[in-house]
Amino acid sequence: MFDTRELGRRPGALKRLSRSVPAPKDLGIEVIGVREGATVELDLRLESVMEGVLVTGTARAPLTGECVRCLEPLERELEADFQEMYSYPDADDRSRHADTGDDAEEEDTLFLEGDLFDLEPVLRDAVVLALPLQPVCREDCPGLCAECGARLAEDPDHHHDAVDIRWAALQGLAEANSDGEKDNAPRGRGDDSQEK
Repeated sequence: MFDTRELGRRPGALKRLSRSVPAPKDLGIEVIGVREGATVELDLRLESVMEGVLVTGTARAPLTGECVRCLEPLERELEADFQEMYSYPDADDRSRHADTGDDAEEEDTLFLEGDLFDLEPVLRDAVVLALPLQPVCREDCPGLCAECGARLAEDPDHHHDAVDIRWAALQGLAEANSDGEKDNAPRGRGDDSQEK
C-alpha cells in the first residue's frame, strides 16, 4: 500500500517515489516470471487530479524461466511501464448520480482506500503484459531433436536416418530392385549410355 496523504486533494500536487518491494506470488506466466520475493524496483510519480490520484511508474525486476525451444534456464531483466488512475472514494457516489450507463467502466475503476492505494493489481498486469510469450535463450536457438531430445545447439550436425515404418516394406523392395539393376548392368558401359 502506498500513501497519498502528502498530496492532499490539491489538483496539480506531485510526488515522486522510488521503492524496492518484494515480488508477490505468481508474478508471471508458466515459462517465465519474477520469482516470489525477488526485488522489484519501482519509480513512481503520483499526481493529484480532480478525480483522484494518477499513478505513473516503471517497474524493474529480474526474470527467471526457461527457453521454450531447448528448455535451458534463462535469466533476464524486465522493465515495465504503467499508468493508473485511483479515484477518490466519493467519486463513486458522483458517478452513480451521472447516468452514464457504462457498468463495465465502473467495474474497472480503482479507488483509494482512505489515502492509500494498492499497486499490486496494476503491477501484476504491467509485468505480465511485458513478458515475452515465447522466451528463448537466443534468437537462433535450434531447440531439441524431435527424435531423441538432444540439444541441437551442442551438436549442429545431429540427425537420425529414420524410415517411416509405413514405408519400410517398400524401402526393402527399392533396395532389392537397385541391387538387381546393378547385377544386370552391362559391363564397360557408363551411366551416360542410358536412354535419355
